[in-house]
Order: sequence, then C-alpha cells, then structure tokens
Amino acid sequence: MLTTTNPRTGVSAATELKPTSLEGVDAAARRAAGAALELQSRGREFRAQLLDAMAASVENARERLVATADAETGLGAARLNGEVSRSAFQFSLFAEAVREGSFIEAMIDHAGDTPLGAAPDVRRMLVSIGPVAVFGSSNFPFAFSVLGGDTASAIAAGSPVVIKAHGSHLLTSQLSFDVLQAAADAVGAPPGTFGIVYGQDAGLALVKHPAIKAASFTGSLFAAESLQSAINTRPDPIPFFGELSSINPLVVTPGAVSARGAEIASGLFTSFTGSAGQLCTKPGIAFIPAGDEGQALVDEIAALTSDATPQVLLNSRIRSSFGEIEERLLAAGAAEVARGDDPVVDDAVADDAVAAGGASAAASGGFTVAPTLLETTAADFSAELAEECFGPLIVVARYSSLDEVREAFGRIPKSLTATLHVEDSEADVVAELSSTLEASAGRIVFNGYPTGVRVTWAQHHGGSWPSTNSQHTSVGVTAVRRFLRPLAWQNAPAAALPEELRDDYTAIPRRVDGTLVLPA
Repeated sequence: MLTTTNPRTGVSAATELKPTSLEGVDAAARRAAGAALELQSRGREFRAQLLDAMAASVENARERLVATADAETGLGAARLNGEVSRSAFQFSLFAEAVREGSFIEAMIDHAGDTPLGAAPDVRRMLVSIGPVAVFGSSNFPFAFSVLGGDTASAIAAGSPVVIKAHGSHLLTSQLSFDVLQAAADAVGAPPGTFGIVYGQDAGLALVKHPAIKAASFTGSLFAAESLQSAINTRPDPIPFFGELSSINPLVVTPGAVSARGAEIASGLFTSFTGSAGQLCTKPGIAFIPAGDEGQALVDEIAALTSDATPQVLLNSRIRSSFGEIEERLLAAGAAEVARGDDPVVDDAVADDAVAAGGASAAASGGFTVAPTLLETTAADFSAELAEECFGPLIVVARYSSLDEVREAFGRIPKSLTATLHVEDSEADVVAELSSTLEASAGRIVFNGYPTGVRVTWAQHHGGSWPSTNSQHTSVGVTAVRRFLRPLAWQNAPAAALPEELRDDYTAIPRRVDGTLVLPA
C-alpha cells in the first residue's frame, strides 16, 4: 500500500491506494483513446458544459478538498481555499474560451485565381492532439495537479486526460479525481475522459504508452529528464511540456530604495517566504543598491527574517534539498545575514512519528526550516550562487552599478520571471535594463512581486530553458495550444468538414480569404 505523510509532524499513514500496475496503466490509456474521438466529435459546446460541471463539482467538494490537502501539504486552509477557487475559476474561464472559439484559429481560403494561378480550396483549424498525460506538482495540490490548468487545457482542446498522482498528496489526488469523475458523470462524458495512475513506474509507463499523445509536467529537472528519456524510447516521441526550474531575479533601483525601502522590504520578505518559499515564481535573488539606504532595506528584511517562525515544507526530499543547497550557497561565497527561529522538535510528535514509521522527519519535528537571508555582492556573484533553492531562502546581491547587475544576469539561468522596482523618474534605468530583463524571463514584473500568477488570456507563464522546455504558457487560456495540432482540409466536401469550417457557420471569429470575420 502507498502511504501519506503529514509534513507538519512527519507522521506517515497507510492508504488504501496501490501503485498502478502496467496492466492498469494500459487500461487507463486505452480508455482515454476510446474517449478521444467521441469527446472531439461532441463539439465545443459539450466541452464547455463539461468544464462548467468541473467548476461546480470543485466548489461542491471545497471543504473536503481543503481538509484533505491541508493534512498532506501543511499549506494551510487560507492558501488552499484560494487555490480551490483558482481551480474552479480556471475551469470556468476555459469554458468561456471554448464557447468563444477563437483559440481553434479557424481559417478558410476559397478556391480561385491567384497571382500564382488557380488555387484549391484550403481550410485549417486546430484540433485535439489526442489523450494527454498530466503530472501533478507537489507545491500546488489543486491548481497544478489533478484539478489544475493542464487538465483544463486538455479538456478545452478535446483531449482526454490521464493524471499521474503526486506522491506527496495521494489522498488529495484521489479525491480530486473523484471530483472530476462526478462532473463527467453529470454531463454524460464518454468513459475514459479522465483517468489516474499512482507510482513512479506507472508514470514512466504512461508516457511510453502509444495511446498518449502529449505530456505535461511541473517539477524538478531530474524528474523531467527521466520522463523525457522514457519518451525518447518511443517509436513516435511525443511533445513534453515541462515547467522545471526558476531563480526569478529581482532588481531594486536606487530611486525605489529611497522612495519606499521599508515597503519593498516587507513585500520582498512576504514574497520569498509565502507558502514556505515553495513557489516556482519565488524571487531567489534580489539585487539591492550599495550604500546606506540599500543597507537599511537589507537590515529591514533581516529583521523580518530573524523574527520569522519555522515553516513547513512539503516533504522530506524538499527538506533535505533545502539544507544541501544552502550549504552549497555558503560554500560558494554567500554569507548568512539572518535566519528565523530554528525548528523546534516536539517530543510527543517525535514519539508519534517514530511509532508511525516517520523517524527521519521526527528528528526535525516535521519537515520544517527557518527562513534564511544570504548576502553577496553583484561583483562577486558567480554561477554557483544562481542555484534555485526551493524553500524560504533568498540571496541578496549588493551592486554599485547597473553594469554589475547586467553582468550578473549573464550568470543566472533563464527564469519564468524578472522583476524591477523602479521610480517614474528613472526612465533611463528602465531603458538600460529592459533588454537584459526581456532576454532573461517570460514575464517582467514592475513594482510588484512575481509570486501570484493571474489566470487570464494575456498571461504567459513560461520562459527559456531551464525554466521551461517550451515556448508555450502553462497558465492562461493560450495554454490550450499545447494540446492542439493544426489540420488542413483541401477541396473537402462540406460533410467532411467540422462545423467551424463550413461556409454557413458564423458563431466564432474566422479568417476568410485573408479577412478576419467576427461572429454575426
């Protein structure tokens, strides 16, 4: 049997779940393949109804979802309630997008004479790529897991989903799957629209199954490389969309320090410690000006960090990794400026943990760490200091010139985000840093913090390697493009065309003979 662990205590408990066998993986993938044609043929309105039902089902199960996830993640009811709301909102937003229809990019070029001679009738739109394997993330048990944006994107595209449950929240994954299945039953979705598998071996088998046509993943580079290696053994390698690693550098200008140093200190502390620093958009490096005002800002962050209480990490692997990476950063030249209260071991909790088989966690009273502030200079900033540390740790680099900042950015891997705190009077600074920021990230944040990713049409949550391995976003409506493929019909009779490409269909935006035609 598989076990679940409470990260606050380290206490593990058996579940009724078992690792999915190879036969079980095969059955789930085959059911998805069987659902694929029917799901696509039922059209956009049915998929929109299914997405609406998914949103309603999530809301109906809110209390059970939050309670279950809190016991497995330690993220707290407030954070988890917000994430449940995000999941429901994503499903509703994608339902609206499916009805609006522009995402399929319908285009019609009628037959006729052209400067190159007589031309055939050609019609094109985006269609489902086929069944999708979705790998849930540890740090978002809802929004990037079973009930996440990848599932929303796949269903919007018309692709059945087989989800690999994350080992850190197995019971949450099981309950979330039940929520999806309830929605599918409510609207009469074809069997196999949703599937779920458990265990690492099942995940590897899933991406190698011939019925699976794409995979999405949020997690570590190491795990992503294992999945990609498995995919590469296929006779028909499939697209693999991974969100992998991100440092998310943040720069504070002299003007911003002078105008609102204390405000920035408070916001930056909240950003790097929120959700115990276990966010893909956590700022891991902050460039702060040298000088007295910059020192005051650092001192304020240090005071907040020193006063901070221990924070709970999601699992023992993340806890161990946090300590190892912190040691490497110190060895690479960073200096410890501040550390919060050290985790305190509760003897009663430790005894319970040992009795339940959680002895390793008992030694630290659960998977807890103290928020930590490290410091270096931009001039001394090395590639070794640009290592992502998943947890409440930040490196502050003091700089004397913008040249030092630009040079240091050259030693930071590409990220999901880059942030600039700047005053209106510093237009020259914006001009000087813009090209550096634009080359470093997929989203540039001004006078705010990268933690918190709005779910909307315009959002882009992605970046160059190693932040992601794709030009596509994993958040927002255009994330659906990952699970679509273009298909063209030439000289096709009307009966062979999807309704969106027939001449008399006017319900969605289309480009006809080069002209954008809006719905009637």
